[in-house]
Amino acid sequence: MIKRQYFSAQIKGNLAYLLLVFGACFHCVFCSYNPRLTLKQDDAPLLYNRNYSRTVIFHQEGSNSLFVGGINHILHFDVDSRQIVENFTLNPKCGEGSCENVVTVIERFENYTFVCGTNGEQPQCWKLSSRESNHSTKGVDGTGISPHTGSQNSLSLLADGDLYAAAPLYSDGTLLQFRRKGGKRTSVWMYDQWVSEPTFISSFLAQRQNDTLNEKIYVLFREKNSDTSPEADPWISRVARVCKVDQGGPKQLLQNIWTSFLKARLVCGIPRESLYFNRLQDIFIQHADDWRDSRVYALFSSSWNSTAVCIYSLAELDDVFENSSFKGYSAAIPTPRPGTCVKHSNSIPTSTLHIIKDHPEMKRWIEPIQKQTPFFTSNKNFTKIAVDRVQASDDSLHNVLLLATDNGVILKILEDGSSGFIISETHLCNGSAPVHSMKLDSEKRKLFVGYPGQISILDLQRCEDYNASCEECVLSRDPYCAWTEQGCTSQTRGGIQNIADGLTKVCHQKSGGRFRREVKQPLTAPLRIQHFVHTGIPIYLSCPVDSKHATYKWEHNQKSIPCQQTQSDCLHLIPAMTNDKNGDYKCTSHELDYTRTVREYTVEFRIENAAFKLRAQNWLMATFVTSAFYLRSL
Repeated sequence: MIKRQYFSAQIKGNLAYLLLVFGACFHCVFCSYNPRLTLKQDDAPLLYNRNYSRTVIFHQEGSNSLFVGGINHILHFDVDSRQIVENFTLNPKCGEGSCENVVTVIERFENYTFVCGTNGEQPQCWKLSSRESNHSTKGVDGTGISPHTGSQNSLSLLADGDLYAAAPLYSDGTLLQFRRKGGKRTSVWMYDQWVSEPTFISSFLAQRQNDTLNEKIYVLFREKNSDTSPEADPWISRVARVCKVDQGGPKQLLQNIWTSFLKARLVCGIPRESLYFNRLQDIFIQHADDWRDSRVYALFSSSWNSTAVCIYSLAELDDVFENSSFKGYSAAIPTPRPGTCVKHSNSIPTSTLHIIKDHPEMKRWIEPIQKQTPFFTSNKNFTKIAVDRVQASDDSLHNVLLLATDNGVILKILEDGSSGFIISETHLCNGSAPVHSMKLDSEKRKLFVGYPGQISILDLQRCEDYNASCEECVLSRDPYCAWTEQGCTSQTRGGIQNIADGLTKVCHQKSGGRFRREVKQPLTAPLRIQHFVHTGIPIYLSCPVDSKHATYKWEHNQKSIPCQQTQSDCLHLIPAMTNDKNGDYKCTSHELDYTRTVREYTVEFRIENAAFKLRAQNWLMATFVTSAFYLRSL
């Protein structure tokens, strides 16, 4: 298809666009990571027309229900229809402080939906009566489960029928500690001296098949650093461990207090440079059938405004608690060893309990699997993490990390050995908005992302983004997608993939069950564009940059010309049209073993018109003078 355009009619738009492009180039100089594709997903979000400053999401794997807790309301969405099916009102009982009920806990507990909120700084919990009334019922005291205000730290965990929580006991935020608050076992809490100004991040139960006595609950948090030297970070990250069967100690020592509590420092950094990311932000636990094979993915920030991801083996993490010496304790370790799970914790000898009470910290640090450097680092501020496990067409399993930035962008990263391959970054929310909450549904292959006024649903199987050809599908290295007779689809079994290195030669191998099919590219732009340009007039040619991992260039008269590349375009500027600039121009991209033609132009010159040339040059000069003042003001 040939499209004829006269440059004289386009000069203003072209040069104005060029100025914007150079501005974008300047802005991107400090980009610290390189996603292959930049995408936008505009699918209909779950809207609730309220600009909440904080949201809590509850969703069970594979379910069609999603609960969103904001201020004074719990909204129950049907995920398929994307409609609100129930709206529970939680009107607070107002005291002297705030008259808001900020929802902080939503759990499925004892066959009902259990929610807690700040309740006007008088924490309260409710059992929701689903589909019977749009109001909550059966309120119970929420002290120690929900904080008093939405700005205070808290977490909750439902494990084996028991409710665990961390929240301040008092309205000033003090006595923040991890407790067992309800269920079939007795309530227990922490000794006041075990932590210093903690911020609790997450907790989880590691189940052990045929060994329930030794099942542990792990608590991840950061706390104030006891090292007050100027070069020390004021905060350090920790992992604590308690036994699920812990019922507290005898009356004379640690009664109703954890008798198995131990803690250790969690490190992520570059030891040879003495650089550590000390501020834990979020974690995701990838459970395995054998608890020893489980992995902890931890997201950290630093005092120099960078973030990192480190990955830990639960077996190696637990080994620190089982074999490290105790910090500040040098005498013989009694039997049972402090931290050992016993059926009747109130019968543990006092010699063991005294070490738990006075020396609960391990001397050894917990190091990641990759000890010399983090798995991933960036100068962008990431706040949330989730990890999915995906089966490829050859039945191999691959981990895909999903990271959310503070302005609402989702990064999709393939775990490729000790490094990460950034498949894409996706912009979900119009404009910039902080991510309040994030929940992965691995069964549905969906990621639910909570923003101030909506829940966006990221489809992790957006294979249409690579549907131009088999090569594009393979280059993506996206384990959710494979090339089949239907194009690039999520039906990966029997399809063409090369997750290991992305080389496209697999598209040309003729083997059983393999296919090759060309899909017509969308005709949003013609393959070849023709320009007629007056002599002496400048012109630029543009070519869209799809993959940030590809190298783009221009070809003219059998010569290769490097492009002026921005985030979205590869440009070629002809400062003044002359006879030798006539002819065909081709923009090509090269990525790994695949080269393709992206855009073609035919440029022909016209005999110059003096009056037109003068007007064009005057306008050109005025434009550049104006742009110079604009760029200087940036």
